[in-house]
Order: sequence, then structure tokens, then C-alpha cells
Amino acid sequence: MNDVLSRRRFLRQSLGWSALAFAPSLASAKNGPATDRDAAHALIVGDWGWLDNASKEDLRGGVSYAAQSQVAQGMRRYASRHSLRTNALFLLGDNWYGDLPDGAKSERWVRQFEKMYPADVFAGPAYAMLGNHDYQMLPATVNKVEAELEYAKSGRGLDGKPTRWTMPERWYTFDFPSHNPLMHCIVLDSNMPAANGRWQHNENFMLKPEEQAEQLRWFEAQLQKPRSAPFLVVMGHHPVYSNGPHGDHAVLVKEWDPLFKKHKVDLYMAGHDHDMQVLHFEDHPTTHFLSGGGGADLYVLKVDDVQRGPYAQEVHGFSHLSVTKHELQLRHLDTDGRFLFGIGKTPEGKLRVLEA
Repeated sequence: MNDVLSRRRFLRQSLGWSALAFAPSLASAKNGPATDRDAAHALIVGDWGWLDNASKEDLRGGVSYAAQSQVAQGMRRYASRHSLRTNALFLLGDNWYGDLPDGAKSERWVRQFEKMYPADVFAGPAYAMLGNHDYQMLPATVNKVEAELEYAKSGRGLDGKPTRWTMPERWYTFDFPSHNPLMHCIVLDSNMPAANGRWQHNENFMLKPEEQAEQLRWFEAQLQKPRSAPFLVVMGHHPVYSNGPHGDHAVLVKEWDPLFKKHKVDLYMAGHDHDMQVLHFEDHPTTHFLSGGGGADLYVLKVDDVQRGPYAQEVHGFSHLSVTKHELQLRHLDTDGRFLFGIGKTPEGKLRVLEA
């Protein structure tokens, strides 16, 4: 395992890097999101489909999703304040906690997706992936994975309008933005079977071992394809490395991380731990960016960012990605859209800390 960068050492090195001669268009980073007209923007939220009371009775009556609503309102204020026109939303999994009554016909789609993140505020596709809470039979007659795939395939929301919900398969690729892409994105299903091969337990289930193997072959094949976009990005619900209570994921460290190194993946984005993190390892091409503060109950960090970082915080919030051909910028924001931490990364792998 390569040496980890402590927060203090990362900041010292990255602040040194920031003195390098970057493109002039990047100078705006210290005053908020890049305003370069060539930049593409996405807002990012993970672990968002939360219900404070997840009983069947609450789902059919008055439900509470206060934290999700607060984060969504903060996203709206942030977009308005910065005159931000998004090219997409990235939804990092755990889309539906608790029961999803009637599956793809559940009224939760309207309240907690279509209206929560309206198209007139957040334009572009909503690229979604599957988390562990999506891999549930809740209620017992509903397979939430199939419901999410069905909702995407229908192309139309329950509000009668075209839906931006995008999940063509359990694992898939897309270019961002779709025209003159700056990132090639690979979305993976990180719901791995147990070490003994077990893939089902009560209402919870996961990939079967043969599906795990199939996806890995597919992933390797995708990485071997030629690409023209400046950045290569991989997304999955579970973090490969995390300072949160779930810790590092042994299977993903073994199967995915060597491929990240071999093919020089620039960025891996995940949720699952209910907090916000940025982890970078010395002599490793991949920056690990975790955004899991979209509405679920917060987790207590297991490792402080002074020990392994450069950043980790238990806080509700969302994230902002802006990218040009010169630099990929990533910012964590709280529920009011206030800046928490950000980094910039060039196609050559040079990192710097962004100022508020």
C-alpha cells in the first residue's frame, strides 16, 4: 500500500503545487466555482433517499425526510447564487431507504426525486447507481433494483413529464458532458457478495458471485478502450477507501484498486459512509472523493483527516464538480451551500487545494 498523505502534508505539498503556472482560466477557483464558459458542471449527492421514520404506516401517510430536503434546498440556493446551470446530477446510491411501495409506480418518485431535484433548477440527466439499500425487497413484493431500472427505462416520471433518471443497466458508461466530453465515466455496482459467496439475507441481497465476475471482466474491457476525454472517472456506491465506520472495502481494494493504478483512473466517487471525504495516496493516480451527506443519518468518523486525508467531516451536504480540459475541480458544500473543502486536479495528476 502506498503511503497515505496526512492532511497537513497534503496541504503543504498541494499549496506548493498551486504556485505552478496553471492556465489563467483557473485563477477564479479561489473566489468560488469556475466561471470559465467552457466548464461543465454537475452537482453530486449520495445517500439521499432517506426517511426518518421508515415504517410502512409512515410511508403511506406523513413521512419525514427533513435532512434530504435541507440538502436539496441548499443545492437550489447554491445554484442560484452562482448562476449555475448544471449539465447533470450524479446520484451516488442508496436512492431509496425503507419501503418503495408499488416499485416504479411509487409516489415517492415524485416527492423525493422529481420535485426534490426539479429539472428547471437541475438540468441534465441524473446519473444514478445502486447502493446497498437499493438491493432490498421492501416491501417483500418489490425488488427495488428492478424498480429503479424500470423507472429509467420508462423515460417518463409519475408526474407525467420526461424523467432525467438515468440507469440503463446496473453498470454502464457515459461521457460528460455528452457533447465534446471532458470526462469518460464508468459506473459500477459495488454490492459485492459475502466472502463465502452468500448473496441473500432476509430482505437484503447483493450481486451473485457470477455477476461479480461478469462485471469485473466488463470493467477491465472498458478500461482498455481508447479514450479522448482528458479525465477518466469511476463511480460506485461503496468507497474503496474510507475514514468512516465502514472502513476500507477489502474486495474493492483487491479487485478494483489495481485496475485504477494500471489504467490511471483520475477520480473515484462514492457514498455509503454518511459523511464527506477526500482521500489521496502518494504515488497513486486516483483521488477518492466521498459524498454521502445527502440526507441519511450521519456517521462518526473512524480515522481523523490529520492521519489520512486531506479531508473528512461528519456533515450533511452535497458536492460540486466543474471540469474544463485543463482541470477538474471538486468542492464539498454544507446544507447551506457553504464551502467546506475543495481540490483541483489536472490531467497530468497535479493537485491543489481550492479556496472558498
